[in-house]
Amino acid sequence: MTETTNSPGGTGSPVPRDDPQRQLTVVRPGEDGDLRHLALVGDIYTILLSGEQTDGRYCLIEMRVPPGGGPPPHRHDFEEMFTILEGQIQFTFRGQEVTVNAGETVNIPANAPHFFRNVSGRPARMHCMCTPVGQDEYFLAVADRVSSATSQPPKLGEAELAARGKKAADLAPRYRTELL
Repeated sequence: MTETTNSPGGTGSPVPRDDPQRQLTVVRPGEDGDLRHLALVGDIYTILLSGEQTDGRYCLIEMRVPPGGGPPPHRHDFEEMFTILEGQIQFTFRGQEVTVNAGETVNIPANAPHFFRNVSGRPARMHCMCTPVGQDEYFLAVADRVSSATSQPPKLGEAELAARGKKAADLAPRYRTELL
């Protein structure tokens, strides 16, 4: 028997067979000592699911953003979806601002200029899913490793900040990203 699924056009197509090489993944952030925690632009990012774990389909990153924190303007050739878990994040998308509250989700289409800021006055926490993958690898290449999701980012001097910024800009094209 062939399984089928309906496409938006109404025609069925075969569903691929199960790949028994792929395993169920359960992430327990409070217990999993193998998670990678990264400090970037003053935020702490934890890679919950890497592209390697999802066969390149997506990655899932928990972002802890202090008041006023967030990345500089940028764009990239992949979709990015954010679900706000705690706090309030203001997204600037193609120059327009929208505030997203805990419990709400926003999708950033591929290639659109954007950035975000925590405007809640207290730490914010959100999940970021990117598809296809690559953002997880970019963060691993440019960020500082820290011991936990609640670690403080390292204090960097002006020369260190400039070096990190140059490295991020130099590596961005390799990861389908442009810093604006």
